[in-house]
Amino acid sequence: MTAFFALASSLLWGLADFGGGLLARRIPALTVVVVSQAIAAVVLGVTVVATGGWSEAGPRLWFAVAAGLVGPVGLICFYKALALGPMGVVSPLGTLGVAVPVGVGLFLGERPGPAQFAGIGVAVLGVVLAGGPQLRGAPVQRRTILLTLVAAFGFGTVFALIAEASTTVTGLFLALFVQRVVNVAVGGAVLYASVRKGAPALPAGGFPWASFPALAFVGLADVAANGTYAVAAGLGPVTVAAVLASLYPVVTALAARGFLSERLRAVQAAGAGLALVGTLLLATG
Repeated sequence: MTAFFALASSLLWGLADFGGGLLARRIPALTVVVVSQAIAAVVLGVTVVATGGWSEAGPRLWFAVAAGLVGPVGLICFYKALALGPMGVVSPLGTLGVAVPVGVGLFLGERPGPAQFAGIGVAVLGVVLAGGPQLRGAPVQRRTILLTLVAAFGFGTVFALIAEASTTVTGLFLALFVQRVVNVAVGGAVLYASVRKGAPALPAGGFPWASFPALAFVGLADVAANGTYAVAAGLGPVTVAAVLASLYPVVTALAARGFLSERLRAVQAAGAGLALVGTLLLATG
């Protein structure tokens, strides 16, 4: 079941990234993040009230608060890195954040078997290749590399924190709600500062209400992915759950191929194949 829920996280995160990327072509990226997360926070708030999740409040919620603080920082650094340097470098490096939860799992005493260790290596290599790494071209600025590594560390830290935020289903709803509220607060503050500096918060035609369902999908898919990952990490080794959940770039690439008819480069197709092999090794090891 660990593999099932972790792969569900990959699917949901991959589709959320694909949808968010499309929306960011016509709406400022920060606005996409804040609005989609705000929609998710409202839905989660209703769910918490309906399920009595407030009764699960406790010290573990600080993990959710920390995840809510770190998540937007990772996203902002990632967007800045994408704006500064080639996506073929930034995107594969961004997946290195999986080293954080894997390292935490090993530190806590998890010891995957030989097949699973091989699966971790093959899957991570597959994800990096699926991002279409740029091996030649103009030199990449050190600032771009630094921002990408900070973003990767942020994403990996969120993986590790959200896995510790709750031990029950109703408590997980509360933890995800708290995380989203903090996300919106941090993202909203950054968006406000950006607008103060002259950056637009909305397209020229005002708020694109026609895109509201897509914004809701992005926010809710991201929440669901966090939830299924937390369940996966609770059911089995974090080292396995984190790697399987990090396959979302493969989903994004395949979605672009299916919906936008973008052609996969040979290295991306090879990466997708390796990711599948790594998945099988992790699931059966």
